[in-house]
Amino acid sequence: MQNLLLGIPISTVVFLIPLLPFLGACFNGLVALMCRSGKAPVPKPLVTLVAVMMPVLAFALTVWLFFFAKDPATGFTTPPLWNWIAVDDFIAGISFKIDRLSLVMGLIITGVGSLIHIYSTGYMSHDAGYARYFTFLNLFLFAMLILVFAGNLPLMFVGWEGVGMCSYFLIGFWFEDPQKASAGKKAFIVNRVGDFGFLLAMFLIYKTLSQKGLTPGLGFLSFDTLERFRGDLFLVATPICLLLFVGAMGKSAQIPLYVWLPDAMAGPTPVSALIHAATMVTAGVYMIARLHFLYTLSPVAMEFVATIGVSTALFAALIAVVQSDIKKVLAYSTVSQLGFMFYAVGVGSFSAGIFHLMTHAFFKACLFLGSGSVIHGLHGEQNVWKMGGLKSKMPITAWTFGLSVLAIAGMFPFAGFFSKDAILFHGYVLGPRVLWVMGFLTAGLTAFYMTRVFALTFLGQPRDHHLHDHAHESPFSMTFALIVLAILAVVGGWVGVPESLHGNDLFFRWFAPLFPYQEFYEKIEHAGRGTELTLSFVTLLWAFHCALLAFVLYSQKLNIAKNLALKCPRVHQLLENKFYVDEIYQTLIVNPLGWVSDKVLWKFTDQKVIDSLFVEGTAQTMSLAGRTLSLLQSGAVQMYAILFAIGGLLLIAYFVL
Repeated sequence: MQNLLLGIPISTVVFLIPLLPFLGACFNGLVALMCRSGKAPVPKPLVTLVAVMMPVLAFALTVWLFFFAKDPATGFTTPPLWNWIAVDDFIAGISFKIDRLSLVMGLIITGVGSLIHIYSTGYMSHDAGYARYFTFLNLFLFAMLILVFAGNLPLMFVGWEGVGMCSYFLIGFWFEDPQKASAGKKAFIVNRVGDFGFLLAMFLIYKTLSQKGLTPGLGFLSFDTLERFRGDLFLVATPICLLLFVGAMGKSAQIPLYVWLPDAMAGPTPVSALIHAATMVTAGVYMIARLHFLYTLSPVAMEFVATIGVSTALFAALIAVVQSDIKKVLAYSTVSQLGFMFYAVGVGSFSAGIFHLMTHAFFKACLFLGSGSVIHGLHGEQNVWKMGGLKSKMPITAWTFGLSVLAIAGMFPFAGFFSKDAILFHGYVLGPRVLWVMGFLTAGLTAFYMTRVFALTFLGQPRDHHLHDHAHESPFSMTFALIVLAILAVVGGWVGVPESLHGNDLFFRWFAPLFPYQEFYEKIEHAGRGTELTLSFVTLLWAFHCALLAFVLYSQKLNIAKNLALKCPRVHQLLENKFYVDEIYQTLIVNPLGWVSDKVLWKFTDQKVIDSLFVEGTAQTMSLAGRTLSLLQSGAVQMYAILFAIGGLLLIAYFVL
């Protein structure tokens, strides 16, 4: 395929997809600066038009590529627009990988991103930083699109760091509040830990391949080169994959680097929907799927990924069961669902991981935006124990939130049912059974805590009549996004209906050429449809009963729920305080680093060594030398004559002796 749209080369069309949000960020950034410097009012209609139009146009171009880019299923890499790094044999060009994986990710980013931009026009309408907010939101889409369309690891890392930077800007958007600014710094620092592993992996790949005297073509770190020479990386595949996964732990909030994501709820709620549910936090899952040909070389690394993933899923689900902040419940739910995705790719079911990534983007974005609608309608209140009975006041928000709860709980025939069941079935067949048991328990907990938050928010009687009386439905710009996402939460999984339910397994068949993991397909085929149907039925019953229990407890029997917490105070306190992980980090890492920084690096090294010895010491030495020499400048001619004579005698003595 040489041309695609009006004779424009496909590389140019692909380049336009991330470029459009970037242009929107530049325009609104200039508007924000000009209005701030001139203290002029922000032209909101113009800012809104540019901010929303650019993601929508990017989505339209991505849809065009998706339907009309008729190329081999394994995709292709565009010729470099230019080489932005060229040092000896190290080459990194601005080239893009176009295949089924990157196009699906592009559709999610631009499609869900466009809806969240539309929603934000209502949610942020009265904020003083309106233009600045959309600048960062557009810039984030640019960075995320660079990440998923990148044709090599260095360019992916540019997008990887770009989304981290934008996340820092948006989490700490209301930086006047020290707590919100601190949350932004926490996210930034924790992600830098993970990114160090990503960098080490790239260094190790380059060193290994460059020492073999290969001719890489597009560069040693291009995805095509890595797939072509993957056999040469066999001996170092395990450390490479583990180091890359360290990066994924940070970006996708897995144990032990998950601690930043719950605090990231300090940013505006649409930010949580876009960055911390639908796009950025899934970057680690996408990276492993993109490099599946390396991970299949290392069973050790894949088992490690699966173990960390399902452990994170269960751990975060337990914490979510008792949280009272509506956004914190969804935050820990996101951490848990990301663990499910890593569990899938860790056992070799890359398609199932991406499938759940897609359905999760639909229902979790809807849930976050729904929580934002509730917070907007209650004038900032986030505690679910102060809510109740909001269904009558906010019917659209309640219905869309409820449909998304059914989806994430895995109820049939909603989107989450198909993607979650695919993960558990493939995990049962391909991985250790203990991991499947952990995933099975997590599925029930997910249904429980999501039904709990829905019941406490929308059902029953109002627990704060003042809040309830002043509650109101959100404007159309917000409810429109909720309705579209709720529809996707219902039907988004139907592209992956398995054959055991008389479907075509379309999503998995479509991705099969991209993930030719033969052992996976043989084991799945050997397990049979009967096993899949049985596991699906058992998991559905388990999730249904957990959801039913939560529904009864938190909509009709609140006293029983409260008494259960009182009867198990230690367990409840342990979960409510999130297993004291933040406190452990504070004691073992933050406080010691703070002490070293304060006492050793600042007060000793900086003040006493550098300042006192080198800076002030040098100045004092020069001052002393100057005062000493000034004694010779007395102004007495007789003294000058005596000194001249002494100097002359010393010179004569030197030459004579």
